Amino acid sequence: MTNIKILGVMIGTIAVYTWIANTIPQLESVVPEELSFSADVSPAELVAAGAELYSGGGGCTTCHGLETRAPNLLSDYNGEGTIGQRCGTRVTGQDCKVYLHESMVSPADHIVEGFEPMVFQARVLSGAQIWSLVAFLQDQGGTVTVSGSDLATAAEADAAAPVGGPAVASNDPLEIMRGNLCLGCHVLEGEGAELGPAFDGMGSRIATDRIRRGIVDPAAEIADGFDHLAGSMPPNLGDMLTARQLEVIVDFLAGQGG
Repeated sequence: MTNIKILGVMIGTIAVYTWIANTIPQLESVVPEELSFSADVSPAELVAAGAELYSGGGGCTTCHGLETRAPNLLSDYNGEGTIGQRCGTRVTGQDCKVYLHESMVSPADHIVEGFEPMVFQARVLSGAQIWSLVAFLQDQGGTVTVSGSDLATAAEADAAAPVGGPAVASNDPLEIMRGNLCLGCHVLEGEGAELGPAFDGMGSRIATDRIRRGIVDPAAEIADGFDHLAGSMPPNLGDMLTARQLEVIVDFLAGQGG
């Protein structure tokens, strides 16, 4: 009889904790889904794919939805209209499609006055993904001019230089973090942006294992006060580092104030 009571208590305890676990919202980083289109892809197909990427795995709304770090692309800005209306006027002699594409592949060349440089890891997206984003943004008040020929050219470029792999060959922690745009969201000794948790003093706040887990599986645990940024950190960042680079960064951050 005693054993039955003990078993009942165990089952009840497990049931309670299972219920608690299931009531906790699951914050998940979304890996951008690879896209494949035929040569006669329609503007509507590109826009739909771009919309999903913009609000999901691309992490675009992390900055462009705050209207503090970057302008909102889906609403009027400074009386110039939505991004599809104003993109063709940003650079003299440059049409909307070219401007939007260059803004993604070379963000430092197109910084809107009053805002910080865009943190966009174009190298983790394929050419088709980037062009679908361009189409989606053009559709915000403008005309979609992205075509199958743009995607074909991008596919050739992707084949010549596959997406992924280390951004830098160095094992210097600062070079690794700069090359992977980590300081675009985190501050270290005055360098970087105050968007995510500061790297300063991280070793005194977070255990080494959690720092490592935060890099290889950013959705596993969200830092207190940063729930609104869930899903913004590249979920495949760990795959873009060598094993040595990963440990170099972990050791470096663990030593900050630790």
